[in-house]
Amino acid sequence: MHRRIAIIGAGPSGLFAAQALVAAETPGLELSVDLIDRLPTPYGLLRYGVAPDHTSIKSVANALARTFESDRVRFLGTVEFGRDVTREELLSAYDAVIYAVGASEDLRMDIPGEDMAGSISAREFVAWYGGHPDARTQILDRVTSVATIGVGNVAVDVARILVKDPHDLHVTDMPQAVLDTLAEHTVTEVHVVGRRGPHHASFTSKELRELVNLDGVQVSIDPGAFDGIDEEDLDRRTRTNITVLQDCLTNEVPNPRARLVFHFWARPVEVLHAADESVNGLVLERTRLDADGRVVGTGTTFAIGVQRVLRAIGYRSVPLPGVPFDERAGIVPNVEGRVVDADGTVQHREYVAGWIKRGPVGVIGTNKSDAAETVQHLLDDLAGQPAVEGPTLDERFADRGFRPSTFADWQAIDAAEIALGERRDRERTKIEGWRELLELIGAEQDARA
Repeated sequence: MHRRIAIIGAGPSGLFAAQALVAAETPGLELSVDLIDRLPTPYGLLRYGVAPDHTSIKSVANALARTFESDRVRFLGTVEFGRDVTREELLSAYDAVIYAVGASEDLRMDIPGEDMAGSISAREFVAWYGGHPDARTQILDRVTSVATIGVGNVAVDVARILVKDPHDLHVTDMPQAVLDTLAEHTVTEVHVVGRRGPHHASFTSKELRELVNLDGVQVSIDPGAFDGIDEEDLDRRTRTNITVLQDCLTNEVPNPRARLVFHFWARPVEVLHAADESVNGLVLERTRLDADGRVVGTGTTFAIGVQRVLRAIGYRSVPLPGVPFDERAGIVPNVEGRVVDADGTVQHREYVAGWIKRGPVGVIGTNKSDAAETVQHLLDDLAGQPAVEGPTLDERFADRGFRPSTFADWQAIDAAEIALGERRDRERTKIEGWRELLELIGAEQDARA
């Protein structure tokens, strides 16, 4: 019996789910999988969220790319859920639907001045240098000092891109316009701000070590950052992080071209701005832990002069049209991947995987076991239900005269980027504009462009 499965989102979680589906041994069942995405490019976070100078992640991308080698897997791009296809249409066309759309919204600091020009989310900055077609161009003219709020890997990535020698970024696949901006920017100081101590920071040791050992960068840390830390109570990663940071205190860089300043035990309380509403400073308040282990302010404040504030304090998923959503948790409510409504009633044939399932936690590899759990429940449920006999999505799209992009279209984009890179003595140069991407695949110019 043939069963059709739709996966909304062709990023890591969706691809891991597709891999699990086609690898499953399902006697009597023939499964086909459609990976549906609003972009004409698959791979999601792997393409647009991973730092371009971290080329080792390409091995993961190559492994996930093999998903499309199966003739049971299709890529349907430029299809936006809620606009080009509805929940009801999917459920009438597929035997099961997996939502794997990730987290596309940012958490906010909720402080005065946060919405001033120059105060944005780190996600927007990452999208820009990662070549996402939705990204806004970042202007760094007359910016000499930047604050990144948060002590996770996103904050580390952003800080590294800003203080790294621009010549070292030429080997990446960044769009040429981004490289040109970074080659000319005047940023010489980056502040990394964390409201807790260094032993609470979530960055991984490899990324931290890479950041603090960049050539020509002087690292400093606010006094008192390590006070009261008992290393015997720390796990291996955290002890390594503490050692890496403490080593910075004795490492003097002669004539540094850039400075990196860590402010632990500090939280933003106000973004300062000039008469033209642009950022010209950030007020921080010293923090401590209260008796219950909560972060509280001490009332002691200080200001740093910055012209950009990039918050990297976490992501949040957004509701999908018609699909149950837990606003408080920021996820589609589910039980081990089975979607449920507000009353806990299982929504038959609907599943979730990735950040929309568990929240924005874990690394890319975490999505593999997460997807496997969801897929196993889907297969268990599929065995006991009749096949869906509604019109296929292809038939619906044909009636509307709508053509989704295909994996062959992505291959055309891929080839164009490689050719563009070769002309500039690079392995690849990303094509970042909607208009250019749609022209490459012969798609109509619509609101996406």
